[in-house]
Amino acid sequence: MNRYRSHTCGALRTNDVDQIIRISGWVHRVRDHGGVLFIDLRDHYGLTQVVVDPESGAFVIAETVRSEWIIRVDGQVRMRPDGTVNPELPTGEVEVFASEIIIISAAKELPLPVFAEPDYPEDLRLQYRFLDLRRDTLHANIMRRIDIIKYIRDSMNSAGFSEFTTPILTASSPEGARDFLVPSRVNRGKFYALPQSPQQYKQLIMVSGFDRYFQIAPCFRDEDPRADRLPGEFYQLDVEMSFVEQENIFATMEPILHSTFKTFSEGKPVTEKIPRITYNTALAKYGSDKPDLRNPIEMQEVTEHFRDSGFKIFANMIKEDKENKVWAIPAPTGGSRSFCDRMNNWAQGQDQPGLGYIFWRNNQGAGPISKNIGLERTNAIRLQLDLKDGDSVFFVAGKPNNFIKFAGEARDQIGEELGLIDKNRFELAWIIDFPMYEWNEDDSKIDFSHNPFSMPQGGLQALKNAEKLGRLTEVKAYQYDFICNGYEIASGAIRNHLPDVMVKAFSIAGYSENTLIERFGGMYSAFQFGAPPHGGLAAGIDRIVMLLTGSKNLREVSLFPMNQQANDLLMLAPNEVTKSQLRELGIKIQSIPNP
Repeated sequence: MNRYRSHTCGALRTNDVDQIIRISGWVHRVRDHGGVLFIDLRDHYGLTQVVVDPESGAFVIAETVRSEWIIRVDGQVRMRPDGTVNPELPTGEVEVFASEIIIISAAKELPLPVFAEPDYPEDLRLQYRFLDLRRDTLHANIMRRIDIIKYIRDSMNSAGFSEFTTPILTASSPEGARDFLVPSRVNRGKFYALPQSPQQYKQLIMVSGFDRYFQIAPCFRDEDPRADRLPGEFYQLDVEMSFVEQENIFATMEPILHSTFKTFSEGKPVTEKIPRITYNTALAKYGSDKPDLRNPIEMQEVTEHFRDSGFKIFANMIKEDKENKVWAIPAPTGGSRSFCDRMNNWAQGQDQPGLGYIFWRNNQGAGPISKNIGLERTNAIRLQLDLKDGDSVFFVAGKPNNFIKFAGEARDQIGEELGLIDKNRFELAWIIDFPMYEWNEDDSKIDFSHNPFSMPQGGLQALKNAEKLGRLTEVKAYQYDFICNGYEIASGAIRNHLPDVMVKAFSIAGYSENTLIERFGGMYSAFQFGAPPHGGLAAGIDRIVMLLTGSKNLREVSLFPMNQQANDLLMLAPNEVTKSQLRELGIKIQSIPNP
């Protein structure tokens, strides 16, 4: 027999009854029932109940063991007595009557319990992550992550993709987020960077004549903390295809992403017919380019109902500037003054002046706005928005670019407060037709709005025409996101593979050809020697797993994450290095005050 086990703690069943077996694992808990000890023994595979009778030679040792000690148990499998079967456990019909117990490894008093799901400070959990990972939920999340990644990898292989690996040490790029820099010992004074993504490499793979690329890729970005991204590093499903248009990407990747959600949704409904929503429509209806479509609220413009009305705040705003608009945010079932006042207070807490509203009771509009605009306009708003008695509507006004983000947050808050969001489903959608450029108010210049390597719709001629007419922010790119429940889970584009189009696109954003060559020389050079039309996407593995496990944050689906201050509390990174290490690299540390 193996020194430590003949079976795992999740393997025993009724057909093992009367067998002499050996199991090893962690003591999950010990229960004393009138002198008879019950030890729940746990390993990676499951949990088995061990019974130790006072007459057993194992009893003396059993009395000494404590939670999280590792022990070996030899004994006989037997049926549990009537009334003691545990249907929640795969091993719940049997137990092991111990004849011998050996202590393999004792454990000190735990800094945090691993039994059940205690609410302990996150920094303490991260400091003792190896203990935290023993908890059932977190342990299951990590295994679920492994299963999801395997499913995705198998799906990509079945779809004809080849898995490539790209360099981890690469050149620094001034675009995007901050790089993690790695000093070179051999080339003193110079630095490598950890890749923010394999973007340039995967495009070069297409130029190299390969066709369908994918990689479960680690990516590194020195970003400030964000709720929807792990600090430091994250993983993405990276994809690129040659000789494709946008429709080919959708036709290939949509079934893979959709089937991943269907397979791991645990019976929760998943969108069957995935909609395609333009970027402009998403902003106008939902106030976000990654809307939570489980929320049924759709915003509408109601500017004309306030033009020349008695509600002078909006009427004067509309009259003074034709770019000013009024948007309505319907609130089904929110037709009470207390709810409307609560939302108004919420808005003020978001540094807004408030939220004007109308609510309907006894088939009459109520609230200051209704009184000011009169019965006819109030009814017209109600008819346009298809509102009923017991509903309400909130209003935002001004230049849409200035209030869209707040309007989207208000829509989310209303949906949450009124219980309109079905939390037990997955709503998927493509967001398409992103703008190629946006106006940068801070620098008073045109900037790329998303991915600078995207192909503009209409190509070179579209760029020239838009520049001539001063309508650069109207240029659309072959750029798209895949969203789920308010999260962007994938983003991609058809790439700009033509050197003349690339030079023009970058020149519009203020980059000369020399700057383009200096910053993206490898890819720009490659495009001079026959680059196929290509495109792809990158899907966030961490976010997909977080959604499918119902976790509250990304740290619940990652093995050894940093905290929100980008500190690894287990390995104590980042840490200081020795003077000799710095000397080898030609680096001297200077004290610089924190900004």
